[in-house]
Parts: sequence; structure tokens; C-alpha cells
Amino acid sequence: MSKDSFKLVANNKKARFDYFIEDTYEAGITLAGTEVKSLRMGKCSIKESFIRIEKGEVMIYGMHISPYEKGNIFNKDPLRVRKLLLHKAQINKLAGALAQKGYTLVPLQVYFRGSLAKVEIGLARGKKLYDKRQDIAKKDQRREAEKEFKVKNLY
Repeated sequence: MSKDSFKLVANNKKARFDYFIEDTYEAGITLAGTEVKSLRMGKCSIKESFIRIEKGEVMIYGMHISPYEKGNIFNKDPLRVRKLLLHKAQINKLAGALAQKGYTLVPLQVYFRGSLAKVEIGLARGKKLYDKRQDIAKKDQRREAEKEFKVKNLY
């Protein structure tokens, strides 16, 4: 297996719909052994999860990793708070950005890069309702165009 092989475990599509993603960072994540095995089987959800910076450490809340079936006593709480690993300079930069009004940190995807579990986090600004409506309209237009293109190519 090559060092930069990429295996997606969980994706947060709703984040890109609800927020403007200004910047993205790749963070490591501290996990127990059974959690890694469960992640490798793809049993992870980041739909309701969010990220906070506390005492100079980046923590992810609400990330659900299902207990490993064969893990018995070694299984941890599926919703426990987990620490994300970033450089101190990156944490300071994020903390400064979060101090501005309207910014938040959201997890975008969980994946394996080589043998290491990573979380892609995004510095995000919330969208207003009219922004979401514009996104839906663009998606509908693209879908209609693809449908017309498909119909034209059939004949």
C-alpha cells in the first residue's frame, strides 16, 4: 500500500450546503485501537459533529464511531470527545479566525491517508436562507441541463 493512498470513511455533505468553506485543514485524530478497526470497516458518522478549541487543543464533539463487534471490554463510548492533532501555529490561526463573528469549525470528511486516520476540517461561515436557495436553484439547473443533454444524445 502506498503512503498517499486515500480511503474515504465518512463525508459531511450537509456542511458544504449549510456553510461557505473558507479554508480546509487536515488533522490527525487520537483513537483507541478498537475505534481504528471500526473506522476501517466504515462505521463512522460526522453528520451532527462539531469542533471547538479548548485550552489550546482542538476537540471534536458528536463524532459517532460504532463499537467494534469483537472489541468487548476495550470498546470506548461511541460519542466520546476526541482530540484532533494540529500544529500549534495552525491552532493559533484557527483560534484567531474563530474570534471573528460568524466563523465556526466543521468536520468535512474522515479518511485514511496510508495507515493514518485523518479528519478534514473546514473554517466555515454560515449561509443565510437565500444563499441555500441559490445553491438549490443552481443544482436544479445543472440537473435539467444534464437531462436535456442525455435526451439529445439518445436520438
